[in-house]
Amino acid sequence: MSDMLTDAAGLPVMLTRDRTHITVRGLYKSFAGSPLYENFDLDIPEGRIISIFGPNGCGKSTLMNMIAGLIPVDQGEILFDGKTLKQTRIGYVFQQYREALFPWIRAIDNIAYPLKRMGLGKPQVKARVDELVAEFDIRFDLNRYPYELSGGQQQTVCIMRALAPRPEVLFLDEPFSALDYEMTLFIRDKLQDIYLKTGVTMVIVSHNLEDAVFLADKILLLTRRPTRIADYMPFDLARPRNPASMSESSFVATKAHALEIFQREVRA
Repeated sequence: MSDMLTDAAGLPVMLTRDRTHITVRGLYKSFAGSPLYENFDLDIPEGRIISIFGPNGCGKSTLMNMIAGLIPVDQGEILFDGKTLKQTRIGYVFQQYREALFPWIRAIDNIAYPLKRMGLGKPQVKARVDELVAEFDIRFDLNRYPYELSGGQQQTVCIMRALAPRPEVLFLDEPFSALDYEMTLFIRDKLQDIYLKTGVTMVIVSHNLEDAVFLADKILLLTRRPTRIADYMPFDLARPRNPASMSESSFVATKAHALEIFQREVRA
């Protein structure tokens, strides 16, 4: 088991080590009798950011959602540091942020919602929410309802809510797809800041190769269905990364190699 500390709100702060965090073995999933995944194995390291990228229809989101427990597997085993999903605290950021937030409660109450579900008292909830507000340098009114906020602000609230209970693993499904470029850069920076502060394991699905490479420590490249691993590429560019990092030779080479594999699979 990992060592633990607690923060001011009494929530666990995980001390990660460079070891396997999520183990997937013998995964099988089919739709309408057509196999999507067959005898699929995967190891996701602890305290790393993993991006999942591949051709349309290969099951990127399906794979993440099976690991996160949102879609049932037909066969196979998924363990989190040897534990089951029910024994693991996870966070999830949905692609459709407008549908993910509760429209009948204020943004700040959306963020606090998982903490209240955990049974934390008001002082603990306030301490954790205040910490997130400071970390994200929030400059918009969290007392507004979600529909009164911009798309980028809503996605920020979604990420804050997912991070509120200090998850062991944070799943993000296309977190930038509905954002303009300015907000994409903002969310990228905030995710990287949170990662550097907490070391939380992140799994990100992206349809944008630049986004997939920029944040990742490893890029999981998938084949066409039935889906296999085409490559599992490490990317060791130093952090913090910024827009200038995309001109680094290692970024250019990694992106080019990933694109070559992607194009091969699209043509297959």
